Amino acid sequence: MDLTKWTVLSLIDSKFLRNLKLAVIFGNLGSEVIMVTLDDDVYAMGCNSSGCLGLGDTASALQPRKIESLSKKKIKGLAYGSGLHLLAFSDSGELYTWGYNTYSQLGNGNTNHTLIPSLVGGVLAGKTVIQVGCGNHHCLALTSEGEVYAWGQNNGGQCGSGTTTGQSVPRRVTSGIGGHKVVVIACGQLTSMALLHDGELYGWGYNGNGELGIGNNNNQHNPVRVSNLHKAFVTQIVCGFAHCLALTDQGELYAWGANSYGQLGTGYKTHHLSPVIVAPELGKVVEIAACHLSHISAAMLHDGKIFMWGHCRGHSIFSPSLTPYTHLDEVFACYSTPAVTWRTLQFRARQDTPLAETLRLAFNDESTGDICFKVGGNSIWVHKAILKIRCQYYRAMFQHPWAEADQETVEIEQFSYPVYYCFLKYLYTDEVDLPVDEALGLLDLANAYCETELKSRCQHLIRQSVNIENVAVLFETSLKYEAQDLEEYCLRFAVHHLTAVVQTETFLKLEEATTKQFIVRVGRMGAFRY
Repeated sequence: MDLTKWTVLSLIDSKFLRNLKLAVIFGNLGSEVIMVTLDDDVYAMGCNSSGCLGLGDTASALQPRKIESLSKKKIKGLAYGSGLHLLAFSDSGELYTWGYNTYSQLGNGNTNHTLIPSLVGGVLAGKTVIQVGCGNHHCLALTSEGEVYAWGQNNGGQCGSGTTTGQSVPRRVTSGIGGHKVVVIACGQLTSMALLHDGELYGWGYNGNGELGIGNNNNQHNPVRVSNLHKAFVTQIVCGFAHCLALTDQGELYAWGANSYGQLGTGYKTHHLSPVIVAPELGKVVEIAACHLSHISAAMLHDGKIFMWGHCRGHSIFSPSLTPYTHLDEVFACYSTPAVTWRTLQFRARQDTPLAETLRLAFNDESTGDICFKVGGNSIWVHKAILKIRCQYYRAMFQHPWAEADQETVEIEQFSYPVYYCFLKYLYTDEVDLPVDEALGLLDLANAYCETELKSRCQHLIRQSVNIENVAVLFETSLKYEAQDLEEYCLRFAVHHLTAVVQTETFLKLEEATTKQFIVRVGRMGAFRY
């Protein structure tokens, strides 16, 4: 993603940006940013309202300034509140807070603003925090044990304590969800959400717009299960200012809550007190996005297309609208008001050096290529040296007495043209650009050519197409190619939809040995507990 699409990041030197590992952009104008570099140093830049930059003062920073107290702490994730308070957790699960604290949202037992990040202790001491979330003036923390802790403002019951009394230190949320493992948390302005390991969804807090999805607009001081989702296995939950989106393992998108700007994507502006399915005609959704500071929603489909709706740069879009973007984050950089991140941006250090660009242009260049692969009547020009460097299979082909070693043109009949073209391009660019429906062919090639990394990426691509009708045959395919990630994913999916899966034609056509292995594996995963 082009980071300069974020206004505050466009002011930073490109060399510094290439060294970033994490970033979160926040503030009422999207003018503050906290950044973590590959060297594990933490920097801040922006207006510094309420000391939210954690620099020890309230002076604005027009260039990145180092946050000494967080550097070398292996910060793994961040979250921000509307009052410009921030949370950061480390790789070891330690939690740090700083900034605005009128409602004790820093969890330190008082209401004093803090200019320097400080470690949160109390009941979180010894716990491993793996996710954090912030609303207007309240916070949630999720531990590795699946426990949820809440603190801060509680006027709508958003701390889940059974009362509306403010919570000055973290307190475990036990009612309704205490006996279950929580895997994802999310915060709206005055609401809290928790997704359980079994796909069930609970919400609590302010509910004036139906943002809890429980069929009414009464505030809830304890977690309550979201209605209309009892037959769905939810895999992702995100919250906007006063609305929520949920994604199921079958790629169905549900929405509920406030809808004045069209943020539910229903085509009209009526609020919904219970979840409603959104735009099923678009096909399978693989990721969703929303932010507690805005009224915008976004979704990525299985084919990589990005749609957005809601409050988009002053316009109300009531139905999902196709965008030209390839990342959900770009929607928030270009259309959200304010332009803030909906999650912590994470990226690897990648840069287009002259060498990388040269290799990209050299692919399928007849004027420089020294060998041509003919696939289905189409020519693909490449370079033996590059193929030998990048692929063990070609190294053996060109360095040993294979028939192809001295040929200028090699005929390929085992694989289709799109698959082989994608593979050769991958060797030049490290990119996999192929429709999901061709991914099985690429997995076959990756397995035949012993390309472990490509095999892994194919499995990730194929996972996006898993459904009740094809999960059995994809499980069989995963066994054939020893694709363990795909195999595990298919089994987990099948466990949640076992009754429907075993009635499909593809399941009935499985080989007997495969069927037995399938039944044994899903049984071990708890499919027959009830």
